[in-house]
Amino acid sequence: MVEDVAERVKKQRAKPKTGKEKPIDASIKRLRTVAFFSDLMKNFSPPEDINVSQWAEKYRILAAGMSAEAGPWRTSRTPYLEEPMKAFTDPRIDHIVVVSGSQIGKSEFELNCLGYIIHQDPGSILYVQPTVDEGKKFSRTRIAPMIRNSPVLRERIAADKGRDAHNTVSQKMFPGGILTIVGSNAPSALASAPCRYIIGDEMDRWAASAGKEGDPWELARARQTSFYNRKAIEVSTPTVLGSSRIAAAYETGTQERWCHQCPDCGEFSNLKWADMRFEYDTTVNGTKKSYIGKEIYWMCPKCGTVHDEQEMRRQPQKWIAENPEAIKKGCRSFWLNAFCSPWTSWMTILQKYLDAKDDPSKLEVIWNTLFGELWERRGDVPDNESLLARREHYTAELPEGVLLLTMGVDTQDDRLEYEVVGHGHWGETWGIQKGEILGRPDYEDTDGVWQKLDELIDRVWKFEDGKGLIISRTFIDSGGHYTKEVYYQCMKRFHKRVFPVKGRGGEGYPFTQPPKKQVIEINDRRLGEAWLYTLGVDAGKSKIMQNIRVQSPGMRYCHFPSNEGKGYDAKYFDGLISEHLVMQKGRSGGSAKWVWEKLPGHRRNEPLDIRNYALAAADSQVIDWDRLDRELKSQSSGAEPMIPAQVSQPPVRKRRVIRNNQI
Repeated sequence: MVEDVAERVKKQRAKPKTGKEKPIDASIKRLRTVAFFSDLMKNFSPPEDINVSQWAEKYRILAAGMSAEAGPWRTSRTPYLEEPMKAFTDPRIDHIVVVSGSQIGKSEFELNCLGYIIHQDPGSILYVQPTVDEGKKFSRTRIAPMIRNSPVLRERIAADKGRDAHNTVSQKMFPGGILTIVGSNAPSALASAPCRYIIGDEMDRWAASAGKEGDPWELARARQTSFYNRKAIEVSTPTVLGSSRIAAAYETGTQERWCHQCPDCGEFSNLKWADMRFEYDTTVNGTKKSYIGKEIYWMCPKCGTVHDEQEMRRQPQKWIAENPEAIKKGCRSFWLNAFCSPWTSWMTILQKYLDAKDDPSKLEVIWNTLFGELWERRGDVPDNESLLARREHYTAELPEGVLLLTMGVDTQDDRLEYEVVGHGHWGETWGIQKGEILGRPDYEDTDGVWQKLDELIDRVWKFEDGKGLIISRTFIDSGGHYTKEVYYQCMKRFHKRVFPVKGRGGEGYPFTQPPKKQVIEINDRRLGEAWLYTLGVDAGKSKIMQNIRVQSPGMRYCHFPSNEGKGYDAKYFDGLISEHLVMQKGRSGGSAKWVWEKLPGHRRNEPLDIRNYALAAADSQVIDWDRLDRELKSQSSGAEPMIPAQVSQPPVRKRRVIRNNQI
């Protein structure tokens, strides 16, 4: 009836005005009054008896170009999102945590909750992104298309009309509420007016502190205190073990994992990378190695049977909670990875892993975004005692497997500290000799330290069968008080492949890059030029710590000798693991960053530095490891050692395929 009344009023209003209209009678006035209150009550009608998942099925339209699959929302495509969406309308729950890899649907979960609020249960919403700029981008690229493509939302939120309008990129008003989009580094926005709903996106990339106001999440949660029906959502890709916000939040909840039933034993298990078994080919083209995935399977941790992707996708699936009692505290937490995503095949995941596996920084991204797991940057590096116990006895100066020698040298005011390192296939290394040369490394070589260094550089280091190698490249630290002297001494030894290096700290700098000429001037005299290498020392330290973690000889494993006089004692290992990565708060509320800091109780870090320089000396060369191996095997005992400069530039080779089996 209300619709009929409203329609009659609309027809009355639509009639053209002639100036001869009769006065509006009482019945028309009553109709207008009914229509007015009918429109008014629409904003106060109770929500439909549906949850977020059902709302999305009924009203959500995915925008083309913004979603993997445009058109009406279908929860059946992402069944793992149904339970988190149901939890949002559960009156027992006021806190939901979702830990998820990338491109699995976590943003769509947030948007569905947001749409439900605006349409069904309006209230003030605080949507927090890592930064203000990211918040604006999310508003333009994700929220605006959702509103534009879903009629029930478009009716309630007008299009953005400028800075002074009620609806802008950062703020949108709708009947019964307001959506405010802010950054975690904006303290004034986080601590202003009360709000009923809070959605925190990409929590692990939030600022450590909102200006000087403290933890941004706690600031936001404080705004919900007066609401009995409050809801808070935390969503993020996991990052680093020990400093992940989202992982800590997950622990406070029900700790639910998406599990598949094994076709053989019938037990439910979470599909995770540790249980995957795979095969791949290695293609060698000159010095470049590439990997091609062949097959990938899941091995049931309960019964040991293996199953392929298609078989497991057909199996029953469900959430299993490790801490179900947390529901009494009102918190449900969920953890997802890409193995359940309908848009990412297992073979794609495998290939991305293979492409990244030789680079720790790239591998960290795969670990977080696809495997959905925390990356361990330092916590499981062996301690001093473990490394001492791991030492092995060498039967000769050079153990079998060494194909190349480099040396890293650290310059101090009263000594040179050095390490000779052997390198083999796939990043495997051997500590050969660590020592000190006492004396001042000055221009005149007053104490003869440079002459003693020459003895190490020129020396032929022997295998058990009498074959030998000389050091292929030496990197010497040019920092400290003897910078020009180091340049000069390296220039004199250019023919011996000796180069000065300068470290550059901070994330994002490559481990090595092509050298640049450095003019040498001492006492206003130009003595020549040296080739200076700039090293990304943070990348090198990360590489060292990753290598130390490897527990079995082979790829990236670090060997250390127990032989007396080699220099690999407790003092060496204390210095090798003397630093760790810590999260440093950004200034003025800026984003936090990772920095290397010395561990308490570790006085010296020279062993870490010289190992860094020795690895960089190898990394800076273009090395054909197979050719080195052939040359060494063809060398007769007692013959002249190979000249490294002749084998560091590889010839063009035909492609070669090696089959690798990880099952």
